[in-house]
Formats: sequence, C-alpha cells, structure tokens
Amino acid sequence: MIPCSKSNIVITVPDGLCPFLKSEVECLGLPVTSVTPTSLSTEGTSAETMLLNLHLRTGHHVLFQIAAFRCRDADELYRELSKILWETIIPSDEYLTVVSNVRNPTIRDARFANVRCKDAIVDRIQARKGRRPDSGPEQTGAVISLYWRDERCAVYLDTSGEPLSRRGYRRIPLGAPMQETLAAGVVMASGLKAGDSFVNPMCGSGTMAIEAALSLSGRVPGLTRQNFGFMHLLGFDMRAWEEMKAAAKDRVLKTIKSQIIATDNNQKAIEAARKNAATAGVERLIRFEVCDYADTPVPPPPGAVILNPAYGVRLGDDKELTETYRGIGTFFKQKCKGYRGGVFTANTGLAGQVGLKAKRKIPFVNGKIECRLYVYDLY
Repeated sequence: MIPCSKSNIVITVPDGLCPFLKSEVECLGLPVTSVTPTSLSTEGTSAETMLLNLHLRTGHHVLFQIAAFRCRDADELYRELSKILWETIIPSDEYLTVVSNVRNPTIRDARFANVRCKDAIVDRIQARKGRRPDSGPEQTGAVISLYWRDERCAVYLDTSGEPLSRRGYRRIPLGAPMQETLAAGVVMASGLKAGDSFVNPMCGSGTMAIEAALSLSGRVPGLTRQNFGFMHLLGFDMRAWEEMKAAAKDRVLKTIKSQIIATDNNQKAIEAARKNAATAGVERLIRFEVCDYADTPVPPPPGAVILNPAYGVRLGDDKELTETYRGIGTFFKQKCKGYRGGVFTANTGLAGQVGLKAKRKIPFVNGKIECRLYVYDLY
C-alpha cells in the first residue's frame, strides 16, 4: 500500500515559478526544506500529497520518495528496484509509466533506464501476483519517477500523474495559449488580492482570467480534474479524498466583490474563453466582451490589468507590434489610473515602447522562451 509514514516530497515547477510555489506550500502549513529553480522539497505523508495536488496552482508534479540507494549501472538499478515491495504499491492490473531524469556515465539513453526500471517493477509483481501491469508512455495510471545522478538514485511515486497544469477546464486552447500554471504565477505576481478587480484585454482562450477567478473565489484548481496518479495506487483512500474535496468546496466563495473583465477582438476567442470558464466553474464571475483592447471597460480601482500581447515576428511585423505596445501605454495612462498594470512579453525592445517606467520586471519562462512581466504603478 502507499507508505503512510513521512517522506521527502519533491514538487517540480517551471523555471521562474518557484517563489510562488514556495509561498503556496508554506500557506498549506508544510515546511520547505530546499529550493532549486525548478523544484521544491518538503516533507509529509501520502495524505499531504493529495492536499498538494488539490491546492497547488503553480506546481507540476508532486513526487513522494519511496527509496534512495547507491547505484552504479543498470544491472545494479534492476537489483535495487527489485527489493522494493511493488506488489503492495501498484495493482497488478494497473497501467504503469516510468519517467526518468538520468545522468550516469554508464547510461547513454535515458529510455534504457526507463525500461530497466519498468522491468524490475513488473517482474516482481508478476512473481508475487501472477500478473504484470501493462505499461506505456501515457501518464494516466500509476507513474514512477526515477532520479539518477552519478551513483545516487532516488525513486518516487508521481502522485500527480499528468502535470498539474492540465487542470481539465481548457477544452478549447486556441493556438499557443499560456499554460495554466504560468498564468496562475503571473496573476500572483500582479499582486492580486481579495477585493481587487482583474482586467485582461487580449484574453485569448481566457486562461489568465480563469486563473484570476479561481484565485479570487478561493476555488482550488484540483477540483476541476478527474484523474491523479495517486488514485492508481494500492491503499488510495477514496473517502479521505472526497472529504478533502468537500472541505475545499465549502471554502469557495459564491460571490466576490471583485470584477473580472476579459476581452478580445476575436469572437471565436471569446466563445472559447467562455466555454473554458464554464468548465472551470467560474463563468458567472467573469464578464466577457468582444472589443479592441483599448476599448476594454475598466472598473473603478484598485486592481490589476494584465496584457499578454504578441512579441515575435511570427505573430505580426515589428511596425504593427510597436504600435500595439505604444497603444498599451496609452491605454494604461488614459483608462487604468489607480491600477497595477502588467505587460507579459519576451521582447524587451517592444516593452520599452510602452513608454512607462516599470516598477518591477519579474522573470518567467514560457515554454523555452525567457519572458518578463513588466509591472507598472498607474498613478
């Protein structure tokens, strides 16, 4: 069964989001034992992994450590993994996936380490149960994460399965939308708090506005998801999980004082954003309109107004983009006084065209592209 004692829990996170993840973990009452640019470590039981999966807005995978050992090569990896009581952790009729992060001089291809790890698990289960789990690349069942550096090896249960960024509400993504976890981090970076309004011109498929609505209403992102890795492990406590979700639902605010405005000049984008918001359970909290960003209605302050304009040649030529960024500056100055303004972009040259001095430049990574959120106090 899933180990009940405390163990090391590692939470992976996209580069740039760890400061926000740290705040989230501390707010849940868990200790932060170490931090890297792309991960955070804490301690807890399997129950804490369910809590983290339910509540985290910026984390990607919640990994529960079950073993650590010295390992020099693939044969030793197989032997050490074969000692773990897999038949008490993974059902023999389950679907199994192994993912790995390997840097060992004897391993040229991480896929070989995946295969040896998978073989050790299913061979042991076959020997004890008479049946071996199916396996493959989809992270929809039981997921094992192998971390191997030189001769140090650690094995984790990936209690998330698929990344937590896949909330389950974005049924219509439209092009290349901002990932949910990144959108949540940008919303946090804007300083949004209870009572603030949130304005999101150029909203696209609505991800940022939806994350703002989830935050302001206290609706945790795990409520929109139906499948997690921990559900596919022996000993999964369905009753405890349902109680945890019920407690989270009880804290959701039915009404909020904030106004959330999301606009786009593309009718299809607004239709998609509205459907995504409905799936997330927050459509009634967001006012959607089809209009140019400059015509976006702005409620009385305080609040945050965030735009994610195009920032590359692929989506428009330099002249058009320069005019867009200058127009954003005008929009800020004329309609957004008393707000915190924000422009999320990877193009520092275009950011300079806004014509305002940024109070902060917060680094993020969008996919593999280094970006900044330029934050302005709009007096």
